[in-house]
Amino acid sequence: MSAIHTPATNSAATTSTGATATAAASSAGSLLRNGAVATVVAAAATAVIATAGQALGISVAVSGAPIPPTGFATLTVVFAVLGLAIALVLHRFARSPRTAWIRTTVALTALSLVPDLLADADTSTKALLMTTHLVAAVIVIPAVARRLS
Repeated sequence: MSAIHTPATNSAATTSTGATATAAASSAGSLLRNGAVATVVAAAATAVIATAGQALGISVAVSGAPIPPTGFATLTVVFAVLGLAIALVLHRFARSPRTAWIRTTVALTALSLVPDLLADADTSTKALLMTTHLVAAVIVIPAVARRLS
């Protein structure tokens, strides 16, 4: 009698691959949840800073057009969401996503200050604008970095 021998499915490899995919999905979910919370906090912080600046007599007008506090919050959300997209790409493809995230976002934060320096605005307005960028970065960058391995 001849027995037909079929190779057994390697359940350990299948389980390992499934566990890896689940871990990656859950860490991406954790990254997004943590990033979303940091985004909301940063948006609120930039709006409060703008409001406080106005209360102290600092103009929030650039080229004669005032920026409402909600404008600060909205732009913070837009750029934080773009940052989260970058974090997801780095999470998936970078060899060292946390290091890549920190280097990338610090460089982008520095670049974000250039338009503020060149803006048609008072020096105090420029300082207020730069402060909002830096505060948002201080909130979002570490919060997302903690979730990147």
